[in-house]
Amino acid sequence: MLECSGGIGQTEAMGGQAILRALAEPRRQAMLRLVRDQPRSAGEIGEHFNISQQAVSQHLQVLADAGLVRVRREGKRRLYVVDPEGLESLDAFLADLWPEGLRRLKDAVEGDRDR
Repeated sequence: MLECSGGIGQTEAMGGQAILRALAEPRRQAMLRLVRDQPRSAGEIGEHFNISQQAVSQHLQVLADAGLVRVRREGKRRLYVVDPEGLESLDAFLADLWPEGLRRLKDAVEGDRDR
């Protein structure tokens, strides 16, 4: 069971975990970079990968479910764009982890000095 302490609650931690799972797949990382630069349709995104359109759509759905991208309609087109709130959630999740990591590093370094 996940225990939360510090600056973020369990909901935010679970969101952070969903984001990390979404970004564990290299193609999804590349897709996020593509839509970071400009809104793109699933077809435009798919042109950069040697996978089926269905696979592209599935990857985009994982990114959307994690809150990293959202769909914007322009006429009949559906364009994928970065969702800044999702990136803020990731930033908050990592920031909450980092102070603990620094404390452990400090303790390890100081422990080695005492020997």
